[in-house]
Amino acid sequence: MLDYGSGNLRSAQRALERVGAQVEVTADARAVIEADGLVVPGVGAFAACMDGLARVDGAAMVRARHATGRPTLGICVGMQVLFERGVEHGVESDGLGVLPGRVEQLDAPILPHMGWNTVSVPAGSRLFAGIQDDTRFYFVHSYAVQSTDGLVATARHGQSFVAAVEAGNVSATQFHPEKSGDAGAALLANWVSGL
Repeated sequence: MLDYGSGNLRSAQRALERVGAQVEVTADARAVIEADGLVVPGVGAFAACMDGLARVDGAAMVRARHATGRPTLGICVGMQVLFERGVEHGVESDGLGVLPGRVEQLDAPILPHMGWNTVSVPAGSRLFAGIQDDTRFYFVHSYAVQSTDGLVATARHGQSFVAAVEAGNVSATQFHPEKSGDAGAALLANWVSGL
C-alpha cells in the first residue's frame, strides 16, 4: 500500500489483511514497483493527494507499475488521481494520467454524497465476481468521473458517475470497499485473488 500521507491507510490495510493479503505500507520505490499488487488509497482533495504523491515520487512509481502491467487498485481519491485531470474548488490539477477522464463536481442537490448506494456492475467484471448487481457500497465524495474506458460500474447521485473501473492492470473504486462490509470484503478478496 502506497504511503504518501493519505488518511485511510490503516482501515484499508486491515480490510486487505482480513481477506488474506500480506500488506506492507511503504513509500519505498523498489517495494512499491515490485509488489504483486499496489493499493493507492486516498481521502481529501485531489490536489492535496497529488501533492502528497509528488513528495514521495509516487507518480513515477504508479506509472512504472502501469507500464510493466503490474496490478494497481485505487480507492476513493486514490481512484480519482489515476485519471488525467481533476477540478476541485475551481482548481484544475493534473492527475497521473493512467486512466482517461476528468474528475469534476457531481451535479447533485446534496453534497457530499455520503452513505450507502447501489452499484450497477457490467457483465464480465472480475472485481465484482460473485457480487450481485445493485449491491450497496459506502461512498463519501463530492467529485467523480462521468465516463472512462474499460469495464465501468456506475452509481447515481444526482447524475450517473463511475463507481468503479477495471482497465487492464488498473482497478479502482470511488466507494470505500474497506467500509462496505461483506460486499467490500468480497470485492477486495476478488482483487487479491487475481494477483
